[in-house]
Amino acid sequence: MTTETSNGDSNASENGIMQSLWANKYRGATVEDLDPPPALSVKPSDPISHALMSGIERDYTHLTVISQENRALLGYISIPRLQQLLKEQKVTENDPVQAAMLKFRRRGTRYKVITTETPLEELEEFFSGGVDGSGAQEFAVVTDASRKFVLGVVTKSDLDSFVKRRA
Repeated sequence: MTTETSNGDSNASENGIMQSLWANKYRGATVEDLDPPPALSVKPSDPISHALMSGIERDYTHLTVISQENRALLGYISIPRLQQLLKEQKVTENDPVQAAMLKFRRRGTRYKVITTETPLEELEEFFSGGVDGSGAQEFAVVTDASRKFVLGVVTKSDLDSFVKRRA
């Protein structure tokens, strides 16, 4: 039992050191400081061509997919993945978005809420997979605290660009 405790303490200590390094790196900045663009959402029934053109026109790599009935967040579509699926002819431009979207898992996983007030060190931890051991993430959906409204989407490259601007 003492071995488990010492390993836990060691991991907690390592996480604390990383948090401290990230805190110094970001100097109190939050997701709001990234100035994320508004989220671009599509519906599951929209044609893939609409999602693809919307994403490319705005230079977005990820679009959120929301319910037609209540605007609930259902999942997302990655533009690079969508282009690959079209190239491999696994979907066509006339297919609905739901044929290519990735659904958010609702059961058995904890959802990390990312808001405009989330410190950037927490966002980096989220991208690196340090939150709940969920694995590295390529983007984060920014919502209000109650998760009722999708406010934007931020990527790891947005975070990296912010750090370079501040250096």
